[in-house]
Amino acid sequence: MNDTKRDPLRIAGVELESRLILGTGKFSSRESLQRAIERSEISMITVALRRVDIANPDDTIISAIDTKKYIILPNTSGAQNAEEAVRLARIARASGISDWIKLEVTPDPKYLLPDGEETLKAALILVREGFKVMPYINADPILARKLENAGAVSVMPLGSPIGTNRGLKTIDQIRIIIEQSNVPVIVDAGLGKPSDAAMAMEIGADAVLVNTAIATAGDPAMMAEAFKNAVIAGRMAYRAGLTKESDAASASGTLEWISRL
Repeated sequence: MNDTKRDPLRIAGVELESRLILGTGKFSSRESLQRAIERSEISMITVALRRVDIANPDDTIISAIDTKKYIILPNTSGAQNAEEAVRLARIARASGISDWIKLEVTPDPKYLLPDGEETLKAALILVREGFKVMPYINADPILARKLENAGAVSVMPLGSPIGTNRGLKTIDQIRIIIEQSNVPVIVDAGLGKPSDAAMAMEIGADAVLVNTAIATAGDPAMMAEAFKNAVIAGRMAYRAGLTKESDAASASGTLEWISRL
């Protein structure tokens, strides 16, 4: 039995078997996306509301997702401020897709870094309206705590800027967020290799979200499976209890033990 089956991810009272969340942008085709979904064995998948026709079941992205099998997490990617993000979230719910929302407010078009002030403002509104809000943020422990207090069901700090594949450049701040958080911490953005995902899980992240590194790989389906396995391995290592680093060498066997051979 796969160990992850006994260790589900719980968000807003919902249990998810997989701790890998897949993004849907940048895939070369509907078929490529479908193969990646199947090989990753995810439970939740995110779609950018600005890139899909949510009312059209034949939309390239929407038609690739079995809505009975996966939780669709609409995201407000492209929103410049809280007002735009709230409007996009309301459209998603009105369409019947979901009351889950990945809240993204990124006014800077070059680096796509999230605006913490506008994100918090939007979160307060959406939580009051009954959305399950999962905000994408800079790795800011103070903001993460404010969003949790506002009612966010998770926080999603970036490892490095979106699409850069640079890995966990914010690892020290993410450690603090994990330490103080009472909601799931999902590392989102910048993870470029399966080893990055494993590292995020090893330090105690509850899940990771990956898009670019999978979608733009030479074989997206194979890379999706690699990330799936890395997430499982990292989570198992965290649960098993990693040994602490040491400055001094330590022999694996003592002289007394060797003398008994």
